Amino acid sequence: MAWNEPGGNNNDPWGNKKNDSGPPDLDEVFRNLQKKLEGIFGGKRGGGSGGGSNLNFPGKLGSIGLLAAVLVAGIVWLLSGIYIIQPAERGVVLQFGKFAKTTQPGPHWHIPWPVQTLDRVNVDQNRSVELRSQEILTKDENIVEIDLAVQYNIKSASDYLFKVTDPDTTLRQAAESALRETVGQTVMDLVLTEGRGIIATETKDKIQETLDAYDAGVLVTAVNLESAQPPEAVQDAFSDAIKAREDQERFINESEAYKNGLLPQARGDAVIALEEARAYQAQVVNAAQGEAARFESLLTEYLKAPEITKTRLYLESLESVLSNTNKVMVDTEGGNNLMYLPLDKLMGGGLDQRPMIDQMKQSTTQTYNSSQTNGVAGNRINDNRSRSRDVQ
Repeated sequence: MAWNEPGGNNNDPWGNKKNDSGPPDLDEVFRNLQKKLEGIFGGKRGGGSGGGSNLNFPGKLGSIGLLAAVLVAGIVWLLSGIYIIQPAERGVVLQFGKFAKTTQPGPHWHIPWPVQTLDRVNVDQNRSVELRSQEILTKDENIVEIDLAVQYNIKSASDYLFKVTDPDTTLRQAAESALRETVGQTVMDLVLTEGRGIIATETKDKIQETLDAYDAGVLVTAVNLESAQPPEAVQDAFSDAIKAREDQERFINESEAYKNGLLPQARGDAVIALEEARAYQAQVVNAAQGEAARFESLLTEYLKAPEITKTRLYLESLESVLSNTNKVMVDTEGGNNLMYLPLDKLMGGGLDQRPMIDQMKQSTTQTYNSSQTNGVAGNRINDNRSRSRDVQ
């Protein structure tokens, strides 16, 4: 059937369509759109009787202005995607509400809204969570009240925003759980005294382990055990116990200080006594060696001249004894009287006793020589020794 036959589909290729059920004509659509734009920007000014629609010059200018405005709006829209991330921040880019990427500090660009959106997260800010008046049961079945402060910052911006619903609440619950676990394994005395640092360290490690398991994107920087005390009902008794323990530590420290001051002094005295003993030992040994050497020399001289050596030793002995006395008795030859020399008075009077002592020695020598000549030297020597012992 031809296209222009009666009863046909009326598919006239020149646009004479009569069937409303067919697809719209694109040329007609563009013409209608052009007419509307000309009406907006003042394009159509009237037409002739057989002329049809005509575009004048102002209408063309309006079309150019519309395209320029659309172009400027597009440029502004693209430029709105430029952003700068500060050093303490991380940028989280979402595309149609879904995580797309994380940007580091510096200038960046993303497709503007509504395609992509940007969230800024401060990862260097120090944040804190506090646990107040936590009553916890210790290992030895005592109750202790603890105040805890947890400081943290963000190590992964995307995990912090999307992996958990409320990171701060998650951190608080993880801190409470870790604290109860740690204190529950510790006796109360350690919690109240020197065990606080250990409890804080173990609690920090357990909190971080739990948060890493949740991919919370949080880094715990510090855990401070601000206070740990027994319940109010038994606080006075525990205060007395703590005071007694402190007194014990003070007494121990004082004892250690006394010991540290006494021991060096005792060691010094021991060293001094040891050195003095060694010096005395050396002195005695040297003196004994000197006496032995002197005796050996005297023995040598005695073997050479026995009588002369005995006489010399006798005279030296008399000199040694009489030099320490202040009275001298002198026996004269051929008489029964003894000559008395008052050396104490002579010495007290300031007289020089040396001539008298020399005279005494000379007289004693002459007496001894004469006794040797008469053959009674041995008896006279013994008598003189006995007399010398009586002189005092």
